[in-house]
Amino acid sequence: MNVKISGTGSSLPHKILTNADLEQMIDTSDEWIRTRTGITERRIAAPGEYTSTFAAEAARNALAMAGVHPEELDLIILSTVTPDFPFPSTACIVQDILGAVNATAFDLSAACSGFIYGLSVAEKYIRSGAAKKILVIGSETLSRIVDWQDRNTCVLFGDGAGAVVLEASSESDHSLLSTHTFSNGAHWNLLYQPGSGSRNPASASRTIDERLIYITMEGNEVFKHAVRGMEEAAIKALDSNGLAPADISLLIPHQANQRIISATAKRLEIDPPRLFTNLHRYGNTSSASIPIALDEANRQGLLKPDGKILLVAFGGGFTYGSALVNW
Repeated sequence: MNVKISGTGSSLPHKILTNADLEQMIDTSDEWIRTRTGITERRIAAPGEYTSTFAAEAARNALAMAGVHPEELDLIILSTVTPDFPFPSTACIVQDILGAVNATAFDLSAACSGFIYGLSVAEKYIRSGAAKKILVIGSETLSRIVDWQDRNTCVLFGDGAGAVVLEASSESDHSLLSTHTFSNGAHWNLLYQPGSGSRNPASASRTIDERLIYITMEGNEVFKHAVRGMEEAAIKALDSNGLAPADISLLIPHQANQRIISATAKRLEIDPPRLFTNLHRYGNTSSASIPIALDEANRQGLLKPDGKILLVAFGGGFTYGSALVNW
């Protein structure tokens, strides 16, 4: 039984925050941001827009492409680190918005690797026969947990969502060849949100006074681990399928930082024409970045029949992983 990607979709806020806008907010410059990150602008959720808002729209777009009605879904997996609420799961809210009355729904937390983790879980559901049609979503409103006084982190992140519909199929086109996930919890404190959990409750004065509700990151250390982790995950995908880097038609990495993307592509011997990036327009959207990029590449006609598409991600945890798709 094959696992087919029958539809892709994405959703982004209308509000654009440019580097020039950030120059008016903090001590930074367009040149400083672009040379260090490759980002020129990012999308920011407006008041009244939530993680579920973008997740549901991306899901509708993916379902429309797949020709699947919401009530046909068996399962909804939503990856996010910025849920609408601590509970219930945002996946349940999306289930209600879509009218996917027959679907089990749950959230998955694996930071920027969350979409790959979601694909891996969904793949196993389908291959085991436990489900036939699954919606996998990555959706974030990171602007709500960004410290807009920290110029090292606030320039990096944006909001949005991407989704895919997976179906059991006897055909080999558009199918997942394999997924691979990894974790290294020894470095959990290099990229995390210190406050609002049980260690530093949101109600505690320390959480507010020390600004613990915001993303905290040791950028240089994360960079080194990210490049090594994505290389390891990518090589695992290639070796598991008897392929070499030259066989890859398109590499779609997590859109975190242009330096990380370029270093990973270089290590994998992927030349620029076979590398998809949209980081400059959206920034780092965490678990949403790969499905947004996959949908854009799909709708732009960049995914060719029988092409081998390599997806690779790295995120807080540390988590990292890869997925290989035969298009």
